[in-house]
Amino acid sequence: MMQPAATALGLRLRVLAEGPDVAAAQVVTPAPIGAADDLEALVAFASECDAVTFDHEHVPGAGLRAMAEVTSVQPGADALVHAQDKVVMRERLTALGVPCPAWARVADRAAVEAFATEAGWPVVLKTPRGGYDGKGVLVLDGPDDAGWATAGAWFADWADRGGLLAEEHVPFTRELAALVARSPSGQAAAWPVVETVQRDGVCHEVTAPAPDLDPDLAAELTDVALRIAGGLGVTGVLAVEVFEVERVVQGVSRRTFVVNELAMRPHNSGHWSIDGAVTSQFENHLRAVLDLPLGSTAPRAPWTVMVNVLGPKAIEARHEDLYRSYLHVMAHDPGVKVHLYGKEQRPGRKLGHVTVYGDDLDTVRARARHAAAFTAGEIDE
Repeated sequence: MMQPAATALGLRLRVLAEGPDVAAAQVVTPAPIGAADDLEALVAFASECDAVTFDHEHVPGAGLRAMAEVTSVQPGADALVHAQDKVVMRERLTALGVPCPAWARVADRAAVEAFATEAGWPVVLKTPRGGYDGKGVLVLDGPDDAGWATAGAWFADWADRGGLLAEEHVPFTRELAALVARSPSGQAAAWPVVETVQRDGVCHEVTAPAPDLDPDLAAELTDVALRIAGGLGVTGVLAVEVFEVERVVQGVSRRTFVVNELAMRPHNSGHWSIDGAVTSQFENHLRAVLDLPLGSTAPRAPWTVMVNVLGPKAIEARHEDLYRSYLHVMAHDPGVKVHLYGKEQRPGRKLGHVTVYGDDLDTVRARARHAAAFTAGEIDE
């Protein structure tokens, strides 16, 4: 999804691909094959580039630093570690005064139960690294929860790596995301705060801007996202995912937020910007990592809704491929923008997304949901 933006900017991309058939290698050439943890492959790749960035956070810090010896790497290892390690993130955000859930580093069951006496049950247990789309997250309802068997295996696996992260279970009203871009020279830009809806731990739907969001709260969240970007030295796009919560302050209930996750790359919560904003997150990510002037993040319409095309769980609902349903959606609603990723179908996997924008939120949302469901094979009319 960065290739069209690169073409428009007159830039040439190359991608280090896990295999010859991965989605990025289908549209970007050259695409040498190499793993994110292969130091030799990373350095060889970086030596052919004027700048290196990435589309996931799983490149080890040693690899980032080795590449930085031969070219510009944006964002750098010192920034990215806050998106790679949840404990490091919590420590730094707390030091910056950013609102977070109650949390603690825990090494065993006794530490979790001690944390629960302060934060209450349920407790959310997370692996510090490697979790994605709901993986590496375990909710424990109490001392008798069946999940303790899984927790025990996690503690054993992480015994020599500092233990796990325990967090309070946040009773949120909804999930929001603030997306910003920051360049090495410090220029920054922010898109409207969006509402995100998850399905089975995977982002399913995004509405921009977030409906019924208090303007002061939106401004506060945007300010926090920009402060995080500056405080952590982030370059490129940063997504700050938060829980909107009700808090009682001096006897008065008000809506506020706590930060849940960080992503230092173009993010699912910003895919709506490809069609719905003057400058997409992919274009501004490229501009930012190259220290070019950033583009306008203004929306093209009052409302934009993006719905992910997720692989259906029912075998009978799966298409041999998505092309035929894609043609139907294009003919049925020419205003829908469909983006398919060229990925092999698996239940719940993000296979693509659809975007619709317009003046009436209910209409826009209904059109986007129908198009995504039909493309995925969940409905047949």
